[in-house]
Amino acid sequence: MIKDYQSQKELRDAYDFCIIGGGPAGITLALRLARAGWSVVLLEGGGHEYAQRSQTLYKCPSSGLDVYAEETRLRFLGGTSNHWAGRCRPFEPSDFAIPPPGDLPGWPIAFSEIKRYLPEAMAIVDLPSGEDFKAINTALSGDEFDADRFLLSPPTRFAQKYTDDLTKTDGLDLFINCNCVDIEFDHASGRIASVVVADYNSHREKLKAKNFILATGAIENARQLLNSESLVAGGIVKKDGLVGRCFMEHLNVDMGTFILKDGQSRDPCQYYTTDAFVKEYHSGKGNVTTTVLSEVKAYGITAGVKDFFENLTCEMGVAHKVDYIAKFNCPGDGVITTLIEQFPNAQSYVSLLNERDELGMAKVNIHWELSAADRNTIKVIGLEMAKYFAESGLGFVKLNEYVYDPSLPLKVAPHAHHMGTTRMASSPEFGVVDTNCKVFGTENLYVAGSSIFATGGASNPTMPLLQFALRLADHLNDKMKLMSASNS
Repeated sequence: MIKDYQSQKELRDAYDFCIIGGGPAGITLALRLARAGWSVVLLEGGGHEYAQRSQTLYKCPSSGLDVYAEETRLRFLGGTSNHWAGRCRPFEPSDFAIPPPGDLPGWPIAFSEIKRYLPEAMAIVDLPSGEDFKAINTALSGDEFDADRFLLSPPTRFAQKYTDDLTKTDGLDLFINCNCVDIEFDHASGRIASVVVADYNSHREKLKAKNFILATGAIENARQLLNSESLVAGGIVKKDGLVGRCFMEHLNVDMGTFILKDGQSRDPCQYYTTDAFVKEYHSGKGNVTTTVLSEVKAYGITAGVKDFFENLTCEMGVAHKVDYIAKFNCPGDGVITTLIEQFPNAQSYVSLLNERDELGMAKVNIHWELSAADRNTIKVIGLEMAKYFAESGLGFVKLNEYVYDPSLPLKVAPHAHHMGTTRMASSPEFGVVDTNCKVFGTENLYVAGSSIFATGGASNPTMPLLQFALRLADHLNDKMKLMSASNS
């Protein structure tokens, strides 16, 4: 049943599961656990539709590189699936087998742990059963760049697609406009005793459950943990710990331009670094997209839209951010763009500010920083792609100077793929959650979503995070059945 907490304060005395966050991970977990027979409450801080009051709570500054944290997230039911483009690519075995450079390990679980959930995750995002991830172009010769392979979801809008299920599933309560503002940890038992929820009129109450799951996205998952004074007092969240650390994004680097030789296809092409490439150059993975821009004419309604957009950006004072949305090149130019892996880096992090928001929670700053290993990845991918163009007779590439000279400031934009702030690890020395997504030091607090990613690979995170959510749901279902059996 869906209720608006702003006007309907009808929480049960207790639930088996409290899930905080109504995006893809939260909705998937809620439906899976409720269908297994457990009582579940799903809390969404926003409403059914976009509202500025809710969205304002996502405002946070960036130091280092700009993350555009407010523009790339949506705070209402369905989360960022409401503007998801739909691209799906699974993780590969090597994502789990090859450790990243530096002092932090990679995944503490085997690839097989999530591989078995791929068919169900594909179905959730409306990908055809048994469909292969397809290459849109042929591979390059040699063993450094393969053709990238992916599928496109319609894309799935989770709030719209699953409204009936969220409304009619027995045992499931969904409250919109219900904001989690504190997590109360009982040090004696090692358990979360309750969470504090609030509406927009500052009404607060405690909500009790046997298990709690954070599913609010990489920035907000870390923020919820950092804001809990009882978790800090209990030593779960430590000043020198990894909560909020290792914030990762996929790197959208303006590599440069190219000119094709006569007779070459002008269709867009997408290439993906091979395992051999990663091993030889000690690099991360990456997608490289080459596109020849066609002539774009503006007339009729198109011209009106262009005028409206230009005026609106100036009136809103965001003209300086238009370059993040689109770079305008002349027709006929060839442009090279990327989706490149960022390695986990403790110096890229989410941290609390002294300022508080309307609900009384401390705001956060995101310090997004790249490492020398990340700059190396960008450099070797750019140089090897340019070399291939020349040696194979495709054409000529002009790389931007900052691609091959790491001493120069890098022009990079985020892909809105926030990952890594509560990373999975075998011990708290290297992460925040264990192999079952449980927060180290607690008995009943779990995290879902891409914040648990130990490494990000170069895969779009929506479908993989659903695989992890399904795995977590199965683990929790088994845990609850064992507890019920032992108590009977």
